[in-house]
Amino acid sequence: MATYAVGDIQGCLDPLKALLNRVDFNPSCDTLISAGDLVNRGPQSLAALRYCMGLGNAFKMVLGNHDLHLLAIAEGIRKPSEQDTIQEVLDAPDREKIFSWLRNQPLILSEGNYQIVHAGIPHIWDIGQAKSFANEVSNAIQSTQRRKFFEHMYGNHPDIWHNSLEGTERLRTITNYLTRMRLCDPQGRLDLKVKDCTSQPGPYKPWFSYERTDERPIEIIFGHWAALKGKPFKSPLFALDTGYVWGGSMRLMCLEDQQIFHQAFID
Repeated sequence: MATYAVGDIQGCLDPLKALLNRVDFNPSCDTLISAGDLVNRGPQSLAALRYCMGLGNAFKMVLGNHDLHLLAIAEGIRKPSEQDTIQEVLDAPDREKIFSWLRNQPLILSEGNYQIVHAGIPHIWDIGQAKSFANEVSNAIQSTQRRKFFEHMYGNHPDIWHNSLEGTERLRTITNYLTRMRLCDPQGRLDLKVKDCTSQPGPYKPWFSYERTDERPIEIIFGHWAALKGKPFKSPLFALDTGYVWGGSMRLMCLEDQQIFHQAFID
């Protein structure tokens, strides 16, 4: 019995299957957890969704920004861009089943002492706050009024958390921290424009550079930031997005012993 976490799949099912074959993954006793961005940019978004859904209770995931983007398009909020590779999902005969399943995935997962999230957990929130805020977004996504959430989901402002935030601005800010964050300043103000880990304007640093104040130490597994090339990768931080869709590798981690496995890019 083993639990594995994988970085951003982004519609690349073949390398995922290659990794699972390498570790003799058995869905009857093992568990696979995706750190988000199951879809988009790669060529097999529909197949990846169907495969992971087919694993049943052997599969868990957190929502990433690309997954939320797909759900927003499904609601008619936006149209796919030239870079998106999700049209086959939108045209699928089982699309409503897929979207219902995807909407019911959380933004944070706890697995033992590990906290799995797509982008990260800002130092200005303890884990209890982060889970509570994530639930607010999940409730909005799963609501019959979800279209309102998706209509206001896009945008970089507000760029700093205040407990007084309300309504769609509050939900957008929570979503940006958990699914888009890379850099922030000591007060938690986000810079959502810079993606390169070497370019850090002004007071902004990687979100994980700041000391946390949780009552108990936690270990955070995250994806999203391919430019990190899988670093940091030691307790308490485990970066899993090694940029497969950009020609890098796909990373799989066994949670029990922190052993990692890589699948090189398949041209």
